[in-house]
Amino acid sequence: MRALAIGGFLTALALFAVLEWLARREGSRIPTLGEMCAYVMRYEVGPVPVGRIGLFGFWWWLGWHFLAR
Repeated sequence: MRALAIGGFLTALALFAVLEWLARREGSRIPTLGEMCAYVMRYEVGPVPVGRIGLFGFWWWLGWHFLAR
């Protein structure tokens, strides 16, 4: 089961790398990861920066699951 989870995360990482490579080609209409993060960071509902809170929560989750031991 652990190997399956690791394989899934490695597959997702490889797909993100391919998507980033496709986004950086000349004339590509696919946004890069940086452009997507900038778009999410601008999202607000009234005075609440929902995008920033969501991105912070994602990084917290990632650190908790992969860096905390």
